[in-house]
Formats: sequence, structure tokens, C-alpha cells
Amino acid sequence: MRHFVVHGHDAPTTADFDLSDLAGGAGRLDVLCRCVSAALFLSHGIREDVRVSLVLADELTVRFEGSDVRYLNPDERNVAGMLRKAIEAKSRAIGHREAEPSPGVHVSTRGFEPTVEAAARDGTVVQLHEDGAPLADVEPPANPVFVLSDHRDFTDEEAALLEDVCDERVRVGPAVLHADHTVTVAHNYLDTEGYTTY
Repeated sequence: MRHFVVHGHDAPTTADFDLSDLAGGAGRLDVLCRCVSAALFLSHGIREDVRVSLVLADELTVRFEGSDVRYLNPDERNVAGMLRKAIEAKSRAIGHREAEPSPGVHVSTRGFEPTVEAAARDGTVVQLHEDGAPLADVEPPANPVFVLSDHRDFTDEEAALLEDVCDERVRVGPAVLHADHTVTVAHNYLDTEGYTTY
């Protein structure tokens, strides 16, 4: 299983955002939507061994399961519509119990810390960060949990948490990439067994 945890610091937690203004009024929800698409979609299919957890403003977590998701298309507007549906269902998520407003899409009232800590129990946590070790120098883990931020850097508190739970901190290349491009590079790294098999 490959798991991508993406923290959307300014993401909306109410469903009244405009689907035509994802990059502005919706707190850069466009970045999170592109991360979902990059993580889940192949050219003509879906990666069934992938999970994506989007943390919205440290208040909600929306989880996409590649093996179960339905009605999802790779365009930003469709993914944002799924996120809106999940946010609308947040009242049905009690404590850490999730609601499932659509097949393979789950919402909970977990913030960043409990989401990362839960993911760490199931896999090897790898923080994707521009100051990390080169990705090519790290052995691909069997069940990676890649943690990355949206267009903002992690806060000091989040960085301290990651320092405690991360097994590795890596960068995907010499240039700073958009979050969704970073997801794509991480997939390629795993698909090629650390760039050794094509």
C-alpha cells in the first residue's frame, strides 16, 4: 500500500466554496485536487494500491481509497466536487469514526497529528521536503507513507511532530516542485524500485 498524506493549510472545511475558484477563494484546493489525481490515476485506470489522506486546515481528513473509489475523474472540478460532498457529510463523522459519503471516500474530524500518527502505525513515514536527502539514495520502503504540504511549509509544531514520527526525510530532486508533481516523482521512484528497474 502506498499512502500520501497532504496537509492543506488553507483548505476549506465548509462546503460553500466556489468550484470555479479553487485556486483563490477555496484556499488553494486546486493543489489538493491535483495531488489526488496524481496519486490515484494512471493513463487508463486507477492505482488500487494507493490511499490519499487530505488534511483540511487541521480540522478534517478526507481519505480516498484507490481500491474502492467510484465516480472519480482526474479533473480538478470533479475531485473538488467529491471533497465538497465529503465536507457536507462531516456531521456524520463522530470523533475519529469516519463517514463515507461516496464509495471509497471517507471523512473524519481528525487533524494533522492524529492522521499522521495513525498512518505511521501502518507504514514507513517519509516526509517529502526540499531539505531532505536525495530520494535516489533511499531504499524504497515496502509500505511508504509520504507526507507533504500544500503551497505552504509545515508549521514549527508540525515539523516537530514529523521529526518524531518520520523514518526518512527526502527530496525528489534539485528543484522545488509542486506538490502534485512531487507525488508523481514518488510514484515513479516506487514503480522503478528506486530507479533500478524499467
